[in-house]
Amino acid sequence: MRTIVLGGTRFIGRAVVEELLAAGHEVLVVHRGQHEPQGLPDVPHLHVHRRELASRSTELRAFAAEGLIDLSAMTGGDATTALDAVPGGLSMVVASSIDVYRAFSSLWAGTVTDAVPLTEESPMRTGPPPDRAYVMEGYDYEPAEYEKLDVEAAYLDRGGVVCRLPMVYGPHDFKHREDFVLGRLRAERRRIPTGAGGLLWSRGHAADLAHGMRLALEHAGVRGEVFNLCESQCAPLRLWMEWILEAAGVETELVRVSDELLPEDLEITGNIAQHWMASAEKAREMLGWVHGDPKERVRDSVRWHLAHAPPDDPRDFAADERALDAAGPA
Repeated sequence: MRTIVLGGTRFIGRAVVEELLAAGHEVLVVHRGQHEPQGLPDVPHLHVHRRELASRSTELRAFAAEGLIDLSAMTGGDATTALDAVPGGLSMVVASSIDVYRAFSSLWAGTVTDAVPLTEESPMRTGPPPDRAYVMEGYDYEPAEYEKLDVEAAYLDRGGVVCRLPMVYGPHDFKHREDFVLGRLRAERRRIPTGAGGLLWSRGHAADLAHGMRLALEHAGVRGEVFNLCESQCAPLRLWMEWILEAAGVETELVRVSDELLPEDLEITGNIAQHWMASAEKAREMLGWVHGDPKERVRDSVRWHLAHAPPDDPRDFAADERALDAAGPA
């Protein structure tokens, strides 16, 4: 299949391109040219901001694509601009997020509204995403316009497939999602304050999620469908931290402290009543999607991140020290 990938240069985009190429697709990567991937096979690139895709529609159509995977649509305008620029009749997949569910707003509000695991039929948010002010590094959109529900609606209206993704981890993660633990190990912290760590927060390894999106693209019978893609077993936050430590091979103690003493980046380990765990049963049944062993996937991710530490980490650990002092000696 000849496939256009919008935003295929970093992290999950890179994983999607690798997955497509391994399956024999011919790929055109469309991006702004600000993040040229190193180590990927040579594929054609079209450099253009997605707001200006219409100006390059001739080149997009000349590629004679049969499929499209959109990884960087953050607003309804992002989606419609892309859809208007590519030929009609394509098999299409767009990456969305499990932040579209009401449970995400409840998690932020400290309320409990939904049973888990969340299915594709679970209640959606009725208001804007509570973290809308946050703009992911490397993306260019107005925070006030961020809304994956608008992205989903635009693609579903044209027969696209929506893949709702969880917290994504793995090699090339520029957000360094495991760094709330690994950053402390690099600083030789041997005691880490933590809350109860009971939150169930769905995760997925980038390579596994890329595999699921490829299956959704290739399956002719799922147009207009929505799929959660996430690991079937969800380790609570505390257990996930223990897996990270075990993979790093460093003896470090997780010290239980009261929630009010938790450092800001560890507040997620505190007492959070609304779980944010989804079910991917539909993807397993309709797409035949399977993923790797979660603990082995954590090992894979930690190995990469230990070998590719962020160049600068200016954090101080005064809040850690205050919490640990209150907890008492080791």
